[in-house]
Amino acid sequence: RQKLHLPRYFVYFVSMSARQLARLRREYIYRRSLQGKDKELYEKKKIIRDCLKEGKPIPPELRGEAQQLKASISLDDALTSLPEDDLDNEYQNAGLVDPKVMITTSYSPSQKLAEFVKEMSLVIPNSVRMNRGSYSIKQLMEACRSHGVSDVIIIHESKGIPDSMIVSHLPLGPTAYFGLFNVVARHEIEEVANMSLQNPHLIFNNFTTKLGARTTNVLKYLFPPCKDDSTRVLTFSNDKDFISFRHHTFKKTHNKVELTEIGPRFEMRLFRLKLGTLEMKESEDEWVLRPYMNTAYKRLVL
Repeated sequence: RQKLHLPRYFVYFVSMSARQLARLRREYIYRRSLQGKDKELYEKKKIIRDCLKEGKPIPPELRGEAQQLKASISLDDALTSLPEDDLDNEYQNAGLVDPKVMITTSYSPSQKLAEFVKEMSLVIPNSVRMNRGSYSIKQLMEACRSHGVSDVIIIHESKGIPDSMIVSHLPLGPTAYFGLFNVVARHEIEEVANMSLQNPHLIFNNFTTKLGARTTNVLKYLFPPCKDDSTRVLTFSNDKDFISFRHHTFKKTHNKVELTEIGPRFEMRLFRLKLGTLEMKESEDEWVLRPYMNTAYKRLVL
């Protein structure tokens, strides 16, 4: 795979992208301001709809605008009767164009981290591995926007062991922060099979909450659609908020299916979900893992 080297003359592209980003950001903030009003209107319509269905009197606080709400209800269909689920609806155009992912590391990566990033670039199709060099986060994100990158993945390490991964969706977010545990590289797996370059099938198991659906979107839209005859499968299985990642190929023999592990394998845990991109320090946190949450074993967020 070819590495992506940022050119020294990308200042023109950055300035052009900054103007476009400012416009998109203003539109994004405006949409978010409207969402609170849409949710309030939805709640009022729901009360009117339930009163009409059950034959109950309309509450006094809604009688002044009851006629207007009834007229609006009659115009709703299956798509407009419910408010938007996602706060910023970042993935509304996902699937129209294959994602373009850039993977890099923290400053001065160790040999083990460089090998792990190389393996991750093989796991994710349409991904490009880039040497971090001396580029700052701001320079990195602006250059990726100017080159049409859809997602940026930055992997960090501690004492030579990969310990965290950041996934930032462009151009406006969200950004997910994951902790990495029990990382096992391909060369550490016995009798590992050859790496397949097919677009993989994806399995997401036990993501039952709204935050789990958001996490699924962050991970799912890193990968392009696969063909039906693909024999490669990636599994993201949630168990008590720890996400186990496994990479296999399968082969059908008579009435059985044989799985062969390709690697790498690791566990992830989401500890922060931010609405903006990585360099947007003013963006809000949608969810953060707090210290007191570690003792609440019965409270599962994914």
